[in-house]
Amino acid sequence: MSVRELVVLGTASQVPTRHRNHNGYLLRWDGQGLLFDPGEGTQRQMLRAGVAAHDLNRICVTHFHGDHSLGLAGVIQRINLDRVPHPVTAHYPASGQRFFDRLRYATAYRETVRLIERPVAAEGELDRAESYVLEARRLSHPVESYGYRLVEPDTRRMLPDRLAEHGIAGPDVGRLKQLGELNGVTLDEVSEQRRGQRFAFVMDTRLCEGVHALAEGVDMLVIESTFLDEDIQLAVDHGHLTAGQAAEVAARAGVRHLVLTHFSQRYADPTEFERQARTAGYTGELTIAQDLSRVPLPKRR
Repeated sequence: MSVRELVVLGTASQVPTRHRNHNGYLLRWDGQGLLFDPGEGTQRQMLRAGVAAHDLNRICVTHFHGDHSLGLAGVIQRINLDRVPHPVTAHYPASGQRFFDRLRYATAYRETVRLIERPVAAEGELDRAESYVLEARRLSHPVESYGYRLVEPDTRRMLPDRLAEHGIAGPDVGRLKQLGELNGVTLDEVSEQRRGQRFAFVMDTRLCEGVHALAEGVDMLVIESTFLDEDIQLAVDHGHLTAGQAAEVAARAGVRHLVLTHFSQRYADPTEFERQARTAGYTGELTIAQDLSRVPLPKRR
């Protein structure tokens, strides 16, 4: 059975706290595992969350600040130590190639796994997998940063009552789906479009066009909310979002499930992030991320 869920490995901004590890997020998408922004301590958090190196198929780094990338060295070496049997693809800003190289070869180890480097140099489509297209958009931060978006292609849902009305059954259903028309009956007459799921991952950024493009119409938006609204000037100065700003983006974009994360160590009470998100007008499903929690994607429409 396919599983689509977010496994939260860490939620802290800049420095870890007693209750929050540095960033780290694993998206389980059917049989694929996408690891986003592995900060320091990610390898241990994976162990605590029941995530194995074999679960990783892709690593996506938004930018090369330490809380989003220092865990790369340990994760890459663990992939090789465990002899993961499939290739692992890594995406990261092309401008940070020197940082990726240093982290990949931070210490001596034996390479046993094919690690495919696909740095991001421009916005748009990055790669295609069997059940999704991976896209990137430029964000606004003091260093080059990209957000990521997964888009599942739309499909057709066959309608049994309409098939029966037209006398189509058994192997003829498959033929109709393949050909688009059978015995004068079109696919549109006996099916409806089934919208593919969409997921977006937005980390360190100010409000910008890329944030809105990534969030548009997604089923789940994982987005930084480093500051509370009363500290909006700090957010602007340091290239971050507030809880209210993130929620306004989600409300405008029609996001079904909003996941707020990447909290500054100055805040001890996460419930205030929820209150401000609701005050900003977001009415959909809302999660204030906690380390080692699991958040299922909304059911397909």
